[in-house]
Amino acid sequence: MNRKLFRIDEVSRGIPTAVAGSAPEVRAAQRHVEIMQELRALRALTAPHEQVTQRMLDAYKTLIGEAQKLKTELDLITEAINQTKRELATVHITGFKGPEMTRVTNELDAVVNGTEDATQNILNAAEEIDQLANTLGAAVKSEHEQGLASDIQDKVVKIFEACNFQDLTGQRITKVVATLHFIEEHINRMMEIWGGMDAFHEFEPEAFAQRQGDAKLLNGPKLVGEAGHASQDDIDALFN
Repeated sequence: MNRKLFRIDEVSRGIPTAVAGSAPEVRAAQRHVEIMQELRALRALTAPHEQVTQRMLDAYKTLIGEAQKLKTELDLITEAINQTKRELATVHITGFKGPEMTRVTNELDAVVNGTEDATQNILNAAEEIDQLANTLGAAVKSEHEQGLASDIQDKVVKIFEACNFQDLTGQRITKVVATLHFIEEHINRMMEIWGGMDAFHEFEPEAFAQRQGDAKLLNGPKLVGEAGHASQDDIDALFN
């Protein structure tokens, strides 16, 4: 069964009406048809733009998420850089330029000088023993006594050989000092890369741990020219 097509259906569908009417009614109907056609055309134009806009919004959301992740990574890198600067400032100011590192360098120099002096005394004493043993060997007559003098000279030779430790000790300590200078040089280079000392003023270097208890009272061995130590004369005066 076919539904009857009314005039309003014909007008809304853009079908020219076959029913005669007055001129104003015809113009109004045509105007209505034109408006409906424009609305349909406008809807057709706006629908794709709505889709593009949604895709753009999704893309923006994705970019924002990636930017947030990148910012988090950059914050971690910034914190790592600041921590590195803090450590460099600590090593440079408190370490290499501080009293502790100066003390370490002086201690190493004292080791070299002390072993050198002690070795020289040992060598002088061993040389005198060798001469005395030689004189003694020439003075005694029995074979047994001459053998004892020869044994003394053999032991003196072993003392001479053992005194090579001083040269080896000096060489090894010199390598340690050279390594410290190497580290200091490269730390200075890293600080220059970061902008020199001016870039480290805002960082407070960590201080060396203060000695506590009895350890706080230990200040020896005494270095040459160092004050605050009792001399042997002071100790002798105390007992006298």
